[in-house]
Amino acid sequence: MAVVHALDDYYLAITLLITIAYQLLFFSIAFSLKFDKLTDFAGGTNFVWLAIITLAFSGHHHARQIVCSLFIMLWGARLSGFLLFRIIKTGKDDRFDDMRDKFFSFLGFWGFQMIWIWTVSLPVTILNAPNVTRFNQPDFGTGRDIAGVILFAIGFILESVSDIQKYRFRSDPANKGRFCDVGFFTWTRHPNYFGEILIHFSTFMIAVSPSAYGYVTGQAFNAQYAAILGPFFLTLLLMFVSGLTLQERPGAKKRYESGNHWESLSRYTKRTSILIPFPPQLYEPMPTILKRTIFLEFPIYVFDPAKHADQGKVREREAEEGNNARQEESQRQGSSDGLADGQR
Repeated sequence: MAVVHALDDYYLAITLLITIAYQLLFFSIAFSLKFDKLTDFAGGTNFVWLAIITLAFSGHHHARQIVCSLFIMLWGARLSGFLLFRIIKTGKDDRFDDMRDKFFSFLGFWGFQMIWIWTVSLPVTILNAPNVTRFNQPDFGTGRDIAGVILFAIGFILESVSDIQKYRFRSDPANKGRFCDVGFFTWTRHPNYFGEILIHFSTFMIAVSPSAYGYVTGQAFNAQYAAILGPFFLTLLLMFVSGLTLQERPGAKKRYESGNHWESLSRYTKRTSILIPFPPQLYEPMPTILKRTIFLEFPIYVFDPAKHADQGKVREREAEEGNNARQEESQRQGSSDGLADGQR
């Protein structure tokens, strides 16, 4: 099959244009119909289409290209399918409550999703690009390839299984109001995030092999290594933008102020690694300095009731709980007095 040269020889422009068009299509549906169900589906399937198109355009179907492209297709298809299933069950996405009716705010979210998709796809996009495929490649099966496949499998299992575990936990009425601490969540508070990070770094590890082993040189060499921006960008998003920062301290603050399983959550966070899976028996007694450095539990994630809680809300909740307790005691006392009168 002939190589397709589309706009540039790294497929950067064509993948960007496809992503913009694809996301704007779904944005127009979501905004005009106030419809949340296709937002994450549009993100995940966009990855699939970019991998398919760049692989087809490349004209060279080396085993390494096929493996990396299939990895992204598999990850994107699973993620979009799961998120579509979940949103159909839940009905709406609370993330958009403050922007669903605001054109530019809502468009801003979709614009950021375009950047996420295009950037994270870079390792596979550049691997399939003409400026890289014109070079010979080492046979698939190098040490880097094997390590990458193993790490991808670990990451894929972590992310997919933990998504199911959390969904099933939250679907059980007996767990209403509780936080998920079962399965992989006993070893890390965010196994799905760690799995996703592992997926994209392992894909990059395989994709960059032609340059790592000296087969690809010049600008193509630089481009392949520059594609590490994709997994790094994803990691920064999950750790500092849309993932941990939105869940850790805000989640703990909400539970503390409402008194909703706060003591249990406090014990859980002390014994469970925030991101990197680790045995809780070893993590709990670990010195704080190691948790803050090696295990990435930075101060921005830590909730301190004295510094971060709204004490007014806490006092209101405690006063309400006190009133409820007195009313219950009064009712029990009244029932006891009525029973004693009946016996006399």
